[in-house]
Amino acid sequence: MTGATEEGTIRFRDRHADLPDHYRRVQSLWVSSIGIGTYLGQPSAQADADYSAAVIRAIELGCNVIDTAANYRHQRSERAIGAALKQVFESGTATRDELVIATKGGFIPFDGDAPRDVNRYIRETFIEPGIIDAGDIVDGHCLSPRFIRSQIEQSRRNLGVDCIDIYYLHNPESQLEAIPRTEFRDRLRRAFAVLEEAVEDGLVKFYGMATWNGYRIPPGATEYLSLDDVLSLTREGSGIQHYHRFIQLPYNLAMLEAITARNQSVAGEMMSILEAAERFGLSVMSSASLLQGRLLNQLPDKLRDQFDGLLTDAQRCLQFARSTPGIATALVGMRHTRHVEENLAMARVAPLSPEKFKTLF
Repeated sequence: MTGATEEGTIRFRDRHADLPDHYRRVQSLWVSSIGIGTYLGQPSAQADADYSAAVIRAIELGCNVIDTAANYRHQRSERAIGAALKQVFESGTATRDELVIATKGGFIPFDGDAPRDVNRYIRETFIEPGIIDAGDIVDGHCLSPRFIRSQIEQSRRNLGVDCIDIYYLHNPESQLEAIPRTEFRDRLRRAFAVLEEAVEDGLVKFYGMATWNGYRIPPGATEYLSLDDVLSLTREGSGIQHYHRFIQLPYNLAMLEAITARNQSVAGEMMSILEAAERFGLSVMSSASLLQGRLLNQLPDKLRDQFDGLLTDAQRCLQFARSTPGIATALVGMRHTRHVEENLAMARVAPLSPEKFKTLF
């Protein structure tokens, strides 16, 4: 069973033709403007069941982008998605080639729950089997080729899929707090080489980096990432025909740096990360669309009035994010079906026009 395809995602889009401009073509795939995230929640059976139900309902309502990570709830989010996908495929609600499934690796994940002795767990699970050398670990994070390779296999098993559509290195810039940038660049270069091999082997379709600080902060800051420099590391091993096609970063009404911070240099011109990604042919998925719920009930009335046809602050925040030029999909954590139904209801309203969007600033 292969991953998402252009034909499959077109089929999914056409089955939901009543959602105006909800789907965007990126990297030969049609993706929904709202994607379901699976970060928050306790590592419990109830949360597992909630997430599985939410994923199923999201797919029913026209969401075909599912985002997770190995360390979310100690692998349980990946496994809950896997359980949901099994039901979706068996029921005929959707087929594998219609869905874009993304996950992340980098943080050392626990297995189902936090171990009593973290150091012993890491030693017995990763170091003694030869998956990680102790010197590769930076504050619970690892980018070594053997670790990334093992994490891809683990995520494929958890999700119950043969091919992961987007595989992100998870917050790699966090290592810059502890290691020199020269060493960090070497680690990225080797990780990208492994990801290119995973694409060649049919295990991954595309890859990229899911960041928190790296692409938002100014040049010179410790965790700053230059997209031009990052892609140069990719090209060193793969030339211009590479599969490093996605980035993910937080973007919402309180974190506007993706569009306002001119912190990326491309051919001597300073521009925002959204503009730089477009120049380099990369697609951007935005995370934290609701800032983990902290934006709800915080919007001023003057701003609320700018979003016609929407009833809740969650819908308004999602409308803002998905209407931003350069954002392919706005990701939002949705653990309960009621959240899915509230958030996906706004997909029946067309995104803001570019002209209307500009009036918000």
